[in-house]
Amino acid sequence: MNGLLSGNPLLAVLAGALAAGGLVLFVMAVRGLPPGPPGRRSSRLERQLRQMAGTRGALALLAGALALLATRWIVAGIGLALLVLAWRTLGGAAGERRAMMRLEALATWTESLRDTIAGAVGLEQAIPSSLRVAAPSLQEPLARLVDRLHTRVPMPEALRALADDLDDPSADLIIGALIINARLRGPGLRDLLGALSTAVREELDMRRKVNAERRSTRRSAQIVVLVSVGLALGLALLNPGYVHVYDSPLGQLVLAVVVALYAAGFIWMRRLATFDAPERLLTGPPPVLPASPETEGLVTAGPEAAHAAHGGGS
Repeated sequence: MNGLLSGNPLLAVLAGALAAGGLVLFVMAVRGLPPGPPGRRSSRLERQLRQMAGTRGALALLAGALALLATRWIVAGIGLALLVLAWRTLGGAAGERRAMMRLEALATWTESLRDTIAGAVGLEQAIPSSLRVAAPSLQEPLARLVDRLHTRVPMPEALRALADDLDDPSADLIIGALIINARLRGPGLRDLLGALSTAVREELDMRRKVNAERRSTRRSAQIVVLVSVGLALGLALLNPGYVHVYDSPLGQLVLAVVVALYAAGFIWMRRLATFDAPERLLTGPPPVLPASPETEGLVTAGPEAAHAAHGGGS
């Protein structure tokens, strides 16, 4: 081993650090992380860090340490750790499963609202009742919605905050219908919710069919990755003279380029397999609408007209 890679103490320190980090993450996965303050919405980066600080992160660090000890290649250790960490996201299957679970949860919640409203129950009573049967992915946003309603937040504003919490185009269609009904108090909400839940179910069926067709392609890509990584590690262990050119710093640089090309290819494949989500409807500031048709003229007539109208009504 030449240069920086020839020092066994350096490799021992790096491998020990990776192993220790893996053990720490494993303990964190067993004990769990402390929950955040109630009512606070976790950022996307924080959610990803919480997912990595678990069993998957521990396995990634342990795999990287074993690869570093077996091959004495720093790039191999880092690359294998990143591969184990991102294995579930290869091809975008994990993200697609989460999206389908969210769609199914939205459809079930919409059907629950429809059935509750059918019993001559108002929207203010139907939403808290639907919280008990909501899927786990909707429990936290719906709980925040119920808390806003209990603190006298107007229904349209609370529903728009729910749309921001869900951040889903399909949810915007459903919440938009609820906002219109909360403002106008018109009939037909039960039929509209039934039609929207049917549309969500149809989209869910379409995504399931597409995901089933892509499953074989994703499996083939994973097999290619396993064969490539296994072949490289096997050559390094069984025939180290064949790959001794990678022992030098220049060889590690070339190996890093090869690993980067592999990573770029799989990132590109994941983007091809990702659905293009439509733009959200409920974005930007809410429009200012009159509270009722009777007061529509008072909005633009000024305070004198409003005083005259109240005086005439008395």
